[in-house]
Amino acid sequence: MHHFSIRTADIFHSMAFYERLGFAVEERFTAGITLACWMRGPWGRLELIQVPQPHPAPDPFGDPHYVGYYHLSFEVGPEWGSLATYLEHLQAQGPLTVVLPPQCQKIGSQTYEVAFIADPDGLPIELIRLQGSLASKAEPA
Repeated sequence: MHHFSIRTADIFHSMAFYERLGFAVEERFTAGITLACWMRGPWGRLELIQVPQPHPAPDPFGDPHYVGYYHLSFEVGPEWGSLATYLEHLQAQGPLTVVLPPQCQKIGSQTYEVAFIADPDGLPIELIRLQGSLASKAEPA
């Protein structure tokens, strides 16, 4: 993957938000008549494009019939101990919209801690942290 792209109403607010998640501006440029940038972070490259005269974004998290982009998912490393600790770290840096507080979710044989936050335009971002896996039982011979 080269990058993922997000259209934003205010590129400077979005840049500050994604910097809190560990991204850093790699390149600033214009896209037509508008401002844009690439940011590099622990999960790859993000492109932000400011939209002149923006319309509110749809609510993919709150609308069960929405089809299309749903969310980004960033894996939080074990060094944080828990998603609650990571969210406290983010909240200490400024306001943060928590859409879904941390909870456990089993996916296959893995157990994850999952939470959702929203970026400045209301786009949902999943934070996921591996908690462990179920030991697979050996098949009898």
